[in-house]
Amino acid sequence: MKIHIGSKNQTKVQAVIDTILLYPSLFPTPEVIGIDVDVALYGHPKSIKETVEGAVSRAKKAFAHCDYSFGLEGGLIEVPYTKTGFMETGACAIYDGKNIFVGLGPAYEWPQDVTKMILDGKADASLAFKQLGYTHHEKLGSIKGGIIGELTNGRIMREDFTKYSIIMALIHLEKSELYK
Repeated sequence: MKIHIGSKNQTKVQAVIDTILLYPSLFPTPEVIGIDVDVALYGHPKSIKETVEGAVSRAKKAFAHCDYSFGLEGGLIEVPYTKTGFMETGACAIYDGKNIFVGLGPAYEWPQDVTKMILDGKADASLAFKQLGYTHHEKLGSIKGGIIGELTNGRIMREDFTKYSIIMALIHLEKSELYK
């Protein structure tokens, strides 16, 4: 069974591999390939709509000669009662060539100055965190455990954070009789 992922980011690829191995009845012999896809750039997604659309776009663009494709996208979503009004979440879209299955992961708040830079269009997340001195890495994706790992002192790593949105999207496949 061929599975494509709309990214070559090793953290995303490994999160999909680790997660689908929990579902041997759905993915008995998975062959997982990360595909470099060109996605429309919003900068960093700043709404639930942009975040989910980014995941769907990645999944659809990765779908070619495979059984399923996965798209993973992180983005800011509006959340009341937070200091910035926004939290970062992750979306997963799974595409079978006809249907889209969406799941969301947990959400957490970024430092106010990071969120402001992103909302003002001055930087994407990687650049904001670097310019503000929170990391020396060029890309947040290159940090072992991701920025969530840094913010939680290693209690939650990006790999695990990403898996939750995948598991939520897989509910539709595993319990398909509930979603007709």
